[in-house]
Amino acid sequence: MEYVSAKTIVTQVKDHSWFGIDYNMNIYRGCSHGCIYCDSRSLCYKIENFDQIRSKKDALRIIRNDLLKKRKRGVVATGSMSDPYNPLEKELKLTRNALELLNAYRFGVAIATKSQLVVRDINILKDIQVHSPVIVKITITTHNDNLCKIIEPNAPLSNERFSAVKELTDSGVYAGILMTPLLPYIEDTEENIINIVHKAKENGARFIYPAIGMTLRSGNREYYYEKLDKYFPGIKEKYIKKYGERYKCTSPHINKLWNIFTNECERARLRYEMRDIIIDYKRGYAAKQLSLF
Repeated sequence: MEYVSAKTIVTQVKDHSWFGIDYNMNIYRGCSHGCIYCDSRSLCYKIENFDQIRSKKDALRIIRNDLLKKRKRGVVATGSMSDPYNPLEKELKLTRNALELLNAYRFGVAIATKSQLVVRDINILKDIQVHSPVIVKITITTHNDNLCKIIEPNAPLSNERFSAVKELTDSGVYAGILMTPLLPYIEDTEENIINIVHKAKENGARFIYPAIGMTLRSGNREYYYEKLDKYFPGIKEKYIKKYGERYKCTSPHINKLWNIFTNECERARLRYEMRDIIIDYKRGYAAKQLSLF
């Protein structure tokens, strides 16, 4: 493990609209999942050798000190830049220990991950849920494990992630799916969306939050196009023609697919609007935690 220096780890966010979070926490730097679309590869983040996982030096001490300095308790997000449940976490347990600190100092947590390792920490999540909001968002972009192996080569398979959602929700932890990004010309199909919604319902998901499209900017665009040429010949040319240098690459079928998605979610009684998800997972906690509304 290579360590990188950090002065602070738990930082306040300006925009609370993303799942109602108050703070952000990234213990690790880089990621080994190898997802071909990862925005964190973008040059603007200045992460060299992105596929190598690094940890913040003295992370737990810094997190403890950061939490002690906060005047207001709230929800701490983790997983925005690197997966908090990367393969090294199984032994290092930095994320688990950080959750124990959040519990001790009575903060909530919003986890984003592609790993079923999160179920290891169900006991701590349930303890946190006694006093503060908890939400676990598991990213699933395809129902097809064979496609998953190509676009997310080192991450757990989609069906393993669906199983993790079931284990979380069966235990009483509020969990659901980030259906983002849906790659244009690859995953933006009626079949894929319907299957994800149906499997989400079968596995007890409380919500699905979608992005029917993706983002591309310098750094991850070049990497993504290289992978398209290798695994999906001819698709890169469609991107260049349709999107040029645009950051947001919305599916050409966005209107049709959005209607299909929302209709399926309504039938399955799954929440999909950000505001509804936030209200739902924060329901029953102190009024100060619902200040967003």
